Amino acid sequence: MAEAVKKSGGAAAPFYGVAATWVVYALLFDLYTVWNFLFVILLSGGVFLLLRAVCGDREDTPAAAAAEPEKEEESTGNEELDKMIRDGRLAIAEMKRLDDNIPDEKLSAQIRRLEEVSGQIFAQVKADPKKLPQIRKFMDYYLPTTLKLLNAYDRMSGTGVSGENIDSTLERVEQMMDTIVTAFEKQLDSLFGSEALDISTDISVLETMLAREGLAGERMEAETTKNADGSDIRLEL
Repeated sequence: MAEAVKKSGGAAAPFYGVAATWVVYALLFDLYTVWNFLFVILLSGGVFLLLRAVCGDREDTPAAAAAEPEKEEESTGNEELDKMIRDGRLAIAEMKRLDDNIPDEKLSAQIRRLEEVSGQIFAQVKADPKKLPQIRKFMDYYLPTTLKLLNAYDRMSGTGVSGENIDSTLERVEQMMDTIVTAFEKQLDSLFGSEALDISTDISVLETMLAREGLAGERMEAETTKNADGSDIRLEL
């Protein structure tokens, strides 16, 4: 079936301009004289071309009228990472929708916390794709299951009906949310495990070097130069 086409306001403007030119000129001058008649024809032609150049001559179709779809983020070259980015974007959007739909303020605040922590998880893994295996279970089970529970809560709380099954389900989801938020935060914390170990090692080495060069405080020097049995030690670096 042929697509319906509608002229836009920009395409019609030159014709309106020509009509206005004839009306205004007829009020000011006598169109019955040949020279005035020829002049208004030339003038209206100039108005038409000018308005056409300014306003354009386009046609609006349903496809053209629709907003352009959001461009997808460019591929990272890592299929698994690209999937995480897509799924993460959808999960964040769903959390926003649930936050808007669910009237309970405490639950909404918990959903916003999940959204914040999830965004940080995705950002960390995107910055370091080697961490992808650490969130595989999070992406495959914990995140989708959490969204499933919240969707069930959203549907049931929106019925406006109180009953044994509905009330007990809503209560269990509410009770579970603190645990879920803690789990998400621990998942984010676990992504910093190797970095925390590296920093701890760097701090230990730095303390030792500062003590050796006499640049540390007395307490740090004493702790660094004593063995567990209290005997002195000497470090050669």
